[in-house]
Amino acid sequence: LQDHGVRLVSEGRTQYFSLHGKTGHLVTAERIDREQLCRLVEKCVLRCEVIVEGEM
Repeated sequence: LQDHGVRLVSEGRTQYFSLHGKTGHLVTAERIDREQLCRLVEKCVLRCEVIVEGEM
């Protein structure tokens, strides 16, 4: 997918999601621990953007 100009951009330094190379499915790149990530926050939100550049 990267060869076609598709990539993910996440907030912060940690990349929590990735795109499966063959299917294009959005998958977690690693285990996400809500308690560690959000601790005392009631609503835990992770944002990422899918960028598509050029022709598919």
